[in-house]
Amino acid sequence: MAPAFLSGILRRRRDEEEQLPSVDGSLEGDSSGLASLKHFEKMHRLDPNLPLDELEEVDIAIILNQQNAEKGAEIEQVLNEDNSPYPEVRATVRNFDVEMPANTVRAWVIGMLLCTIGSAVNMLLSLRNPSIMLTTFVIQLIAYPLGLCWDYVFPDRVWNVWGLKFNLRPGPFNFKEHVIIVVMSNAAYGGGALYATDVIIAQRMWYGQNFGWLWQMLFGITTLCTGYGLAGLARRFLVWPAAMIWPTDLVNCALFYTLHDHSPSDPTVTNGWSISRYKWFMIVFGGSFLWYWFPGYLFQGLSWFCWITWIWPENVVVNQLFGGYSGYGLFPITLDWSIISGYLMSPLIPPFHAIANVIGGVTVFFVFVSIGIHYSGMWYSEFLPVQNAHAYDNTGNIYNVSKILGADLQFDEAKYMAYSPLYLPTQFALAYGLSFAAVAAVITHVALYHGREIMSQWRLARQQEDDIHMRLMKKYKDAPDWWYVVLFVIMLGMSFAVVEAWDTNFPWWAYIICMLIPLVWTIPIGIVQAITNIQLGLNVLTEFIIGYMLPGRPLAMMMFKNYGYLCMSQALYFVQDMKLGHYMKVPPRTMFWSQLIASIWSAIVQIAVMNWALDTIPDICSEDQIHHWNCPSARVFYTASIVWGAIGPARMFSGTALYSSLQWFWLVGAIAPIITWFFARRYPRSLWRYVNMPLIFGGSGWLPPATVYIYYCWGIVGSAFNYLIRRKKTGWWLQYNYVTSSALDCGLIVSTLVIFFALYLSETDAPKWFGNTAVLATLDMTAKSIQKVVPKGETFGPSVWP
Repeated sequence: MAPAFLSGILRRRRDEEEQLPSVDGSLEGDSSGLASLKHFEKMHRLDPNLPLDELEEVDIAIILNQQNAEKGAEIEQVLNEDNSPYPEVRATVRNFDVEMPANTVRAWVIGMLLCTIGSAVNMLLSLRNPSIMLTTFVIQLIAYPLGLCWDYVFPDRVWNVWGLKFNLRPGPFNFKEHVIIVVMSNAAYGGGALYATDVIIAQRMWYGQNFGWLWQMLFGITTLCTGYGLAGLARRFLVWPAAMIWPTDLVNCALFYTLHDHSPSDPTVTNGWSISRYKWFMIVFGGSFLWYWFPGYLFQGLSWFCWITWIWPENVVVNQLFGGYSGYGLFPITLDWSIISGYLMSPLIPPFHAIANVIGGVTVFFVFVSIGIHYSGMWYSEFLPVQNAHAYDNTGNIYNVSKILGADLQFDEAKYMAYSPLYLPTQFALAYGLSFAAVAAVITHVALYHGREIMSQWRLARQQEDDIHMRLMKKYKDAPDWWYVVLFVIMLGMSFAVVEAWDTNFPWWAYIICMLIPLVWTIPIGIVQAITNIQLGLNVLTEFIIGYMLPGRPLAMMMFKNYGYLCMSQALYFVQDMKLGHYMKVPPRTMFWSQLIASIWSAIVQIAVMNWALDTIPDICSEDQIHHWNCPSARVFYTASIVWGAIGPARMFSGTALYSSLQWFWLVGAIAPIITWFFARRYPRSLWRYVNMPLIFGGSGWLPPATVYIYYCWGIVGSAFNYLIRRKKTGWWLQYNYVTSSALDCGLIVSTLVIFFALYLSETDAPKWFGNTAVLATLDMTAKSIQKVVPKGETFGPSVWP
């Protein structure tokens, strides 16, 4: 029997007056159901998230329709239920809509309150090391009891204020209002503190410039909201198609339904489990909260559980091979969920094929290739650690950028030649090469694997083949395209004012080139993220372009990176939230205004908090600030502005530069997807359909500061849940997997906040014993597992450098 989701394909075709022809026109004259099935098969032939058994059922249905019209009619009668073609979506998202208010005073008040508090807290804490971040999972948890308390406080009564009628309690607090609240927070600070503040802090604290509040506000708002305009224009490619599943949204959906629906599970479909998802969430949440006190405070060795290095803490090779912090981490064991999910997000979310591609890339490049490079002495690697996020000089010390700056804080070439070229740890250098390959690969991959879908979406606009969720959403008025176009144009105009009305050294023509980057890459990178839950970053690409285009202009480099990278990144946050509203059936116009207003207000709040902190906290951003308010993120941004904006990529990657060979990765990245696509087309039911070169090259984009050890721990847990458990206990996985993921994350976050505010801010030291001292003092943990130490007064490397 064919799967139930095919009914939607056939029913939509029966309701249409004209059938959708295939590229070669071969469907002319086919029955409407057969035409739909053939079109579906063409669109999803290489879709890695569609189970092969369902794709085979489509093939069988096509054959039966062609051979026997009566049998085809019987199949159409069997296929009588609408649903998504993707099992994880079917298990998590309801295929029906419930009428309930979403655009309420209750949702706006709670949403703006949490948006304000979260923006202020995230901004303030981002200035401290270690920093911590309020995530939308925490907001999702906090908003639920606030909504219930609101119902106890306010009456169910219609108010009339100057002709405007509203009800403060229009029924019980519901999940659509809950979605609006979470969307406001995610739009405002889903990626942490406002990225533009790093530029402003570096500008004020290290470059001695202050353009004032107006410039800061305009800069912050435009970097956020330009991306929103792009998101709206890209939604027909990244939101409406069923294939764009956005796995993170499935976790949010599961948590929404869990909090608002406490009904027990059906043990006949959950491998015998009858416990409600709400109760399971609370159990896992409590366990996660309590357990983190061990690796987070009492026994910190449980985080980096590299027990082999504990036995030989002074052995260089052992620490390089088995150390997880600055080595290869070849024996990956951790009992800390923050290590597993901290940089890479929960491994329970991405599909297994995405995890396999990422781990495959890490193994090939950051283990085998890296070991070959490191132990051969290439790039003078014997004088450097295997991995960390620092750059080094020719004495083996961390690169001192102040030694290459003049009195005006601009790059001084004479001082640079008298000091040292810049050297990178092996993994760090390889990471740059792979980022080049990933940027090239994503264009080729999307053109080959998704080009037909993009062209179909472009031609058909709102008349494309709709899944059940798209059809349910059509009863709500959509936010028209011109809203997003007008917003995008307004933000462009404000951005021109930001770069031209002040002395930024950022010419208007460079800004135009800057905006071409997110215009070109938002849809390709968004497609990869929507399918795999992994976003490929453009930060290196923007640094690379501006470094060649405007060398010696650090502030221009920082602004170029902000606009070029953040516009795309923020656009994908907005798109992700649009898909969440799409799944939860929230009216698009309500989504538009809630995201836009929250973003603008959040930028204002964060700029205000940043300026208050810079003016109030003594010695803020200094390395030896007594309470560790040393602005770690802004300091990294400042260093990058020197490396890329002052020294420039030409001195690192061009001509006779030490790392010039990494430029070949551009070509490798562009060609590799062609090879995998050829084999996938030739063998569409083989493993080749799951090979994703952008993920192989770019899935390791968090390395550094993440490590091979972190990636392996993440991959092991992800494989256990999304391969073994999903295959062996499918019913349990479909019902509880995403709930488990959100509970682990929420428990960790709440526990981290308690430990941070109750203990670290009060400077209460962790217990002094082996598990908190000796295990953190190995060569690996101190990043001192280096094969050769440069004698005092000597240097390594060439005597002349570019």
